[in-house]
Amino acid sequence: MANPSGDPLIHDGVDHVNTTLGRYTVIATGTRLAQVEMGDYSYCDRCCDLANVTIGKFSNLASFVRIGATDHPLERASLHHFMYRSAGYWDDAEDDADWFEHRASRRAFVGHDTWIGHNAQIKPEVTVGHGAVVASGAIVTKDVAPYTIVGGVTATKIRDRYAPGVADRMMVLAWWDWDHATLRARLEDFRALSAEAFLEKYG
Repeated sequence: MANPSGDPLIHDGVDHVNTTLGRYTVIATGTRLAQVEMGDYSYCDRCCDLANVTIGKFSNLASFVRIGATDHPLERASLHHFMYRSAGYWDDAEDDADWFEHRASRRAFVGHDTWIGHNAQIKPEVTVGHGAVVASGAIVTKDVAPYTIVGGVTATKIRDRYAPGVADRMMVLAWWDWDHATLRARLEDFRALSAEAFLEKYG
């Protein structure tokens, strides 16, 4: 549940560094955030692991979602982090700042009004478009088009979320940019109307 004040609600047991949270955001217990930008009204359930990702507004992240999982240097002689976390192994060695800078630059992007299912993973540099759904347990290695539902390992398209043309009209409407008072005024229509009927009224 969000804070009625609009301030971000961060539960106990959350680690976060270099993270910016929008209004009405909620971060559940056991979650780890590093270099995350999360837009208004978005939330993540328990034990998510988010790194180097920009998340839009109204994004719904189920428990145990992982986005932007850090990687290891496949092209080097070893995979082990003694190469870049070197200060933990030798008093006269520094950590590899260039490696960490490279890793942080590989940002993922999750659009507005998205739903990322339980235990799904989204790899670095992947974009999940507005309105898209990622099924539980999916591993997403390629961009997901707006209003597309994907699932599986590795994730592939299951179907479109809306009938042809509806997604384009919803992108133009961009209701996620409405202010808080407008959302409240139209709450009953969000609840009662189909996407098509909602667009007929407001599109």
